[in-house]
Amino acid sequence: MSGHRLSRRSVLALLASLGACGAAGRPAWSQNASPMLARPIPHNPAETLPVVGVGTAANFSGDPGRAGLMAVIKALVAGGGSVIDTAPSYGEAESVIGDILTQTGLGRRVFIATKLEDYQPGRLAPEARAPLQRLRTAKLDLLQLHNVHDPGQRLAELNSLKDLGICRYTGITTTYRSAYGAVESILKREQPDFLEIDYAIDNRDVEARILPAARDAGTAVLVALPLGRGGLFRKVRGKPLPDFASEFDCKSWSQFFLKFLLGNPAVTAVIPGTDKAEHMIDNLAAGQGRLPDAAMRTRMVRYLETLG
Repeated sequence: MSGHRLSRRSVLALLASLGACGAAGRPAWSQNASPMLARPIPHNPAETLPVVGVGTAANFSGDPGRAGLMAVIKALVAGGGSVIDTAPSYGEAESVIGDILTQTGLGRRVFIATKLEDYQPGRLAPEARAPLQRLRTAKLDLLQLHNVHDPGQRLAELNSLKDLGICRYTGITTTYRSAYGAVESILKREQPDFLEIDYAIDNRDVEARILPAARDAGTAVLVALPLGRGGLFRKVRGKPLPDFASEFDCKSWSQFFLKFLLGNPAVTAVIPGTDKAEHMIDNLAAGQGRLPDAAMRTRMVRYLETLG
């Protein structure tokens, strides 16, 4: 959800330009924007990821609004983003994404991350091939164990799927605080390629132990729920951005919240969910221009606390 409302005329102009995002390159609306920041994948520093992607947990299921969802993916790519995060448990999201990428020809320009829900020993490969079919791709960029909770979880079988050509990277996820201990143990022992975890300006528990453990393990971090769980936008509704937001090129509340996270060098990319292209465009701007340093991030937290 965006905290900054673009004018109707601006939105229509932006959406009209999205058709040019194929082989011809970026559309006119983004040509004058600063480049999207990209960060290296620690286990393969030669490859970088744009720092803003899109999550599909609550927005990409079913046929209604598919044209709007296609506009979101086009906006993502046109604006310099690539990460699309999904899962079999997100309704029809994998199939919708597969259809969109096939219809638009954008499959080679995105980084597809999906998940295994059951991950029963000896059955990972068959489970992993189902998302390949739904996403209509020959190979996944990232395959993660969804919502890990066992501190003894081993990743050898998951990692073997790379050798089978099913995926390029592997990882783990959770959005449950009760699983943080397990996540920390797995990070330290298994050193996965990626961790996806919940983190927001009003949800900073991962800063104490999880993010340092990921850094030490050389694990890339994708941030789920980067715009919080609903309370952030209620808190700032009707309130202007603070004047100091201009010091890190911030023009909306969404950008304020996302830039706070991107100001942490442990974060590889944020994946806010949306089904609206104008919100995708607004979110992408968080990956452009200056980011807040540590002192500014502290100031951002304190300012938000003054809003009650």
